[in-house]
Amino acid sequence: MDKMLRNKVSIIIFMLPAFILFTLVLFIPIVQSVYYSFCDYKGMTDPVFIGFDNYTALFSDKTFGIAFKNSMFFLVFSCVSQLIVGLFYAVLLTNIKAGRNLFKNIIYLPCVLSSAALGLLWMFIFSPKLGINQLLEGMGIEEPPLWLMDTKGFITLPMWIIAFVALWQYVGQSMMLYMAQISGINKSLYEASYIDGCTKFQTFRHITLPLIRPMVATALSLNAIGSLKFFDLIFNMTEGGPNHKTEVLATHLYQQGFKYFKYGYASAIGVVLLVLCLIVTLFINKVVKTEQYEM
Repeated sequence: MDKMLRNKVSIIIFMLPAFILFTLVLFIPIVQSVYYSFCDYKGMTDPVFIGFDNYTALFSDKTFGIAFKNSMFFLVFSCVSQLIVGLFYAVLLTNIKAGRNLFKNIIYLPCVLSSAALGLLWMFIFSPKLGINQLLEGMGIEEPPLWLMDTKGFITLPMWIIAFVALWQYVGQSMMLYMAQISGINKSLYEASYIDGCTKFQTFRHITLPLIRPMVATALSLNAIGSLKFFDLIFNMTEGGPNHKTEVLATHLYQQGFKYFKYGYASAIGVVLLVLCLIVTLFINKVVKTEQYEM
């Protein structure tokens, strides 16, 4: 193995397929999108270079402002809620034996289901005349809430509903990551802490949290990137409505590119989204300090 690693030709041969795939699938499309973002491009004609016009148009686009605000809300809500709830589930299931696998599978199951199908399911559940509202009307409530159609508030009710549905669907992913890290902690550390008189909360604070911090950074980065490019649930539940109140950057990009055929403008939104993902990832890695411990 060491001889193979010293052979530069072998290293190049092993790396070449991944490098070609990365270049064709990721690098070239990113470069093309950056170029198209400086062009007036409709898809059917050749792109015409217009400089920063697409980017300056973003500042006067009210829908882009709403989409940016909703994406930032979704980013903060997803990172905080999945960190808290996912860590709670992980600690809870790590400390129980009876039914652990059953509850773990139940919580993780929504992650592997189709987001498009779940979006349609929750759309019917929160429909004005079906699902929850039908149940509320049967209980005597004459005017139940318009869960996915309310437009009042800085963050509208439909955005809160979609955020909680996304938490329900993806919290299992964070839970599994935290459980994997917690299960790797040496049990003797916990035994020593209990012998020294530490409570379970003190043990969690001074042993578990520091040792799972690298996984916290990883999970936060995945949650942040996933929330910024979030699309399928929103599109299937509200399609960005009503009146664009639930638009996020990904849905606005889709609308501009595939509905109005403004590929240059959509590419500019995509570049903004890419830059946001990079900034948020760097910020998380900077804020969440990680140290290596012997476990």
